[in-house]
Amino acid sequence: MAENTIVWFRRDLRLADNPALHEAARCGTVIPLFIDEPPTGWALGAASRYWLHQSLAALATALAACGSPLVLRRGDPRVVLTALIAETGATAVFWNRRYEPDALAADSALKAFLAEFCVVRSFKAHLLFEPHEVATAGGTPFRVFTPFWRACMKCDPPALPLPAPPRLQAPPQRIAGLELAALALEPRLDWTAGIRAAWRCGEAAAATTFECFVDGALAHYAADRDYPWRPSVSRLSPYLACGEISARQVWHGVHAALAAGGIRDDNAAQAWLRQLIWREFAYHLLFHYPHTVEAPLREHFAALPWVEDSEGFEAWTRGQTGFPLVDAGMRELWQTGYMHNRVRMVAASLLCKHLGVHWLTGARWFWDTLVDADLANNTLGWQWVAGCGADAAPYFRIFNPVAQSMKFDADGAYIRAWVPELAKLPGRAIHQPPATETGYPRPIVDLAVARQAALARYAAIRR
Repeated sequence: MAENTIVWFRRDLRLADNPALHEAARCGTVIPLFIDEPPTGWALGAASRYWLHQSLAALATALAACGSPLVLRRGDPRVVLTALIAETGATAVFWNRRYEPDALAADSALKAFLAEFCVVRSFKAHLLFEPHEVATAGGTPFRVFTPFWRACMKCDPPALPLPAPPRLQAPPQRIAGLELAALALEPRLDWTAGIRAAWRCGEAAAATTFECFVDGALAHYAADRDYPWRPSVSRLSPYLACGEISARQVWHGVHAALAAGGIRDDNAAQAWLRQLIWREFAYHLLFHYPHTVEAPLREHFAALPWVEDSEGFEAWTRGQTGFPLVDAGMRELWQTGYMHNRVRMVAASLLCKHLGVHWLTGARWFWDTLVDADLANNTLGWQWVAGCGADAAPYFRIFNPVAQSMKFDADGAYIRAWVPELAKLPGRAIHQPPATETGYPRPIVDLAVARQAALARYAAIRR
């Protein structure tokens, strides 16, 4: 008997390699649904909400062209789905799994509730390996990345990506839904010009971005990835976060290019694939240690004496710290919703270690301003820098923003792009600007003194 299936889209805003949609299309009528639900856990930040609006618009266009329009509703998923089942006579609800702690709990309860009167199925779509699929020899979760990577490489390869359905069978009746604008995802005061200029959203844009990366920058990835002014990274993170492209698509896409000879440097490909597994590691940790969204994985760090420094934090958010590499990154973030990963680490280190501000304060700022905000990656990244998480940089390993600037932006190309008041400074002066009338601030902290204070805080919790 053919099913009348609701496909609930969440972090999988694509048609290709969408297991829930693929299976529903095989079974009969498909009702695509997106619910603007009350937040579970961390509510979406402003940049992510803007991206979600654009991605939903692209998804709606693609679904309409495929034959079954996207239905937008708002409210408690239990209430929304119950009402939609009654309206349409739907016999099944399919979705792809989420792994954030609050979302996991909510989905589990919802599945049990709906199963009383319809078929409910969930699918793996967001990861290559689900958290329960990878474990140590003793059956415990990994806390160090390299053994996790090796274990993943011993697993069966991820399944091949599924094709987009060529056509969807829509229900005979028109189903009422909200207009996208009614979700109020875009800001009332438009500050998004920089993001609009830097990005194109949606599944087609994700595929184009990936193809360009494989055809170009991937060949230089291993050698160039730490240099923020070089076009050497994939810029796929927001598409992966929103599910406009899947981990399986990019994994197999890179391997296909290697097999076809399109990528000649296997080291470059493996270096990038290793970063994709780092993303898997982040979800592994979030699943097994859900408390880490708010608390350190290394329990003794809960006693670390953090510093209240509202002025320092404000200068950091505005890109006015007096450390050009950090300020370039923070301004890039504010304007485009993105920051190069090397600069993210340096900026985070300045906040956590030199200023002594709690890592959660920085994590929440990144969460609000990044278009690629992802709870698992954000948590792992900040705890890694703060030294309190899995595979963490020891607390006493403190990035020197001046040394990092000289090493990874030696000619100042990145700094000049984002800190224009320093653009005319010659040579090495751009890394430690002299006191001039450029309007650029003096450093907000003495690095040597701040380093000693950070080490003292660390020593206090080791006693």
